[in-house]
Amino acid sequence: MKYTQLGKTGMRVSRLVLGTMNFGTRTDEATSDAIMDRALELGINFFDTANQYGGSHHGLTEEIIGRWFAQGNQRREKVVLATKFYNEMANAVDGPNDAAGVSAYKLYRSLDASLARLQTDHVELYQMHHIDHTANWDELFQAYETVMAQGKVYYAGSSNFGARHLAFAAAAAEKRHFLGLVSEQHLYNLTQRLPELELLPTARDLNMGVLVWSPLASGLLAENALTVKTGRRAQKAAKLSNAQRRQIEAYEALCQSIGESPSTVALAWVLHNPAITAPIVGPSSVQQLDEAVHAVELELSPATLAKLDQIFPGPGGAAPEAYAW
Repeated sequence: MKYTQLGKTGMRVSRLVLGTMNFGTRTDEATSDAIMDRALELGINFFDTANQYGGSHHGLTEEIIGRWFAQGNQRREKVVLATKFYNEMANAVDGPNDAAGVSAYKLYRSLDASLARLQTDHVELYQMHHIDHTANWDELFQAYETVMAQGKVYYAGSSNFGARHLAFAAAAAEKRHFLGLVSEQHLYNLTQRLPELELLPTARDLNMGVLVWSPLASGLLAENALTVKTGRRAQKAAKLSNAQRRQIEAYEALCQSIGESPSTVALAWVLHNPAITAPIVGPSSVQQLDEAVHAVELELSPATLAKLDQIFPGPGGAAPEAYAW
């Protein structure tokens, strides 16, 4: 496994993040435990979760991780743990402050509830799951400063923010002499390259880490994307236009020609971008996790990268050069 620093921090994290969204829903607890054990064996030290994961039982995924930590053998000490808050908690007290959004109130209560489920006294990275356009940065950063002083959170992060939000946050943090956001978690893959226009250049300018969710485009960039008959992948494939199907067919042919699986190539392509800290992989089996690790070592040739650009054209680079001249 290879490691890198998370943005402007000195904390080193693996170039793959173990995503846990399927734990407790598509993946039972025993298999989830096996996947987490295998992740540590493979050198993956960065785990990502959220307080809402677990299907109709919000928080179930955090509970599964907490019970895994409780098995001992320094499991907690070996993990850089990230979780998120924002969403309404279906099994929380029904009140106006339990609706989706971020605030100091929400941060304090959500964090304490997550720590209890995770059976730990801290998380390394505490992320706002979505942008809240009504939020006040001074309020939020004061709350983050408080929980950091208490040792409950080490770093602040965001997820699904726009480039302008990262800039606003950086300006507010500088005024407070506060480290601010150290990472952004964002949708990015061969079929979704819009972040190259604004988000990724902004993150690089601010020395922020970028964690990529859905690097396989919900399975469309994985094996047998067009032939699978059941499940979410089949539903997504059924909605593809003829032009999109031709893209996937050309992609699969390219992967076959270089002797690599589609999922490996998709992850290696994400890792090739210097703005990216790590893609988040969400395996439903130990075998899938083992296969994903190969992408960290795979270096795509210039010819392969050029062909991928032909199949999945991006926005033309960073703004404003991409469109202004």
